Amino acid sequence: MTKPDAPIPILVTGGLGFIGSHTAVALYEAGFWPVLLDNLSNSRREVLQGIASITGKTFPFIEGDLRDAGVVRSIFEAHPDIAGVIHFAAFKAVGESVEKPLDYYENNLITLIHMLRELHNRGKGNLVFSSSCTVYGQADALPVAEDAPVKPAESPYGNTKQIGEEIIRDTVAATGMNVIALRYFNPIGAHPSASIGELPLGVPQNLVPFITQSVAGLRGELAVYGNDYPTRDGTAIRDYIHVMDLAEAHVAALHRMFRAESDRPEPYEVFNIGTGKGSTVLEVIRTFEVATGLKVPHRMAERRAGDVTAAWAETSRAEKVLGWKAQRSLAEALLDAWRWQVEQETA
Repeated sequence: MTKPDAPIPILVTGGLGFIGSHTAVALYEAGFWPVLLDNLSNSRREVLQGIASITGKTFPFIEGDLRDAGVVRSIFEAHPDIAGVIHFAAFKAVGESVEKPLDYYENNLITLIHMLRELHNRGKGNLVFSSSCTVYGQADALPVAEDAPVKPAESPYGNTKQIGEEIIRDTVAATGMNVIALRYFNPIGAHPSASIGELPLGVPQNLVPFITQSVAGLRGELAVYGNDYPTRDGTAIRDYIHVMDLAEAHVAALHRMFRAESDRPEPYEVFNIGTGKGSTVLEVIRTFEVATGLKVPHRMAERRAGDVTAAWAETSRAEKVLGWKAQRSLAEALLDAWRWQVEQETA
């Protein structure tokens, strides 16, 4: 991919979050200029320092909540040259969404509606939407492809992504806006510099940060939710993708958007973003132990509400159309995640 002749400003909502911060780095490295927005509900302002240490640049940062339509309006008033949006700003924990469904419906849908309306009002049409493999529910066939049936969601979080895609599809049909939805699987890892990574506030809701915090002595035993799934070792299977691979997929989506319209047959496109390989929870634990030489304290627990048995991606469409493919291994992602955890302990 060639870099733009001049840096193109891109608004990154949820820009200090796990995926948003790594995408900001990938954007800059590809010749874009990220404008970062975050309400700091599940992130920290110090992430800006990590991004700056990697890129050598200080990017615009706006602290604000997209549930306020006035905030959305003010962003574009302050940065009228924004040429596209990557929308990450959403609550994302499956288990928490089961416990707090109204919080998830309010936050994940209202913020999207406000962003789409403002883009339409300003005649700006380029949006990359952070969707999820959870839209498929428990797929009938694996690996799951983009044309797989969208089945009833297993969690309120997954349902917000299904509804979000429906809102986008209807909006594109009415307005001609250009949107690419990336349905990605399970992002893990950290930037290899260990300057940014996944650092959830409170108890981690995802597997890998709980592993690293357990090994670091910050948590008790890792609970492996369910050992009676119909899988090769009884634990659930997911497609774990390095966060930098995922970040680079968003850059690939933007490159596709900025091509001539003749190169884009549809104004709304959907792509799976994963490795194309599924790993069980126990396989992730073993891979971490081999890669680091450290033991992961863990125990078996009851299944968790909202979890599907297995999901991994069919990725040929992204490879063919976006020219993107995951490059980093599971072991590499886990090593980067561990280095990030160690850095937090020594900082």
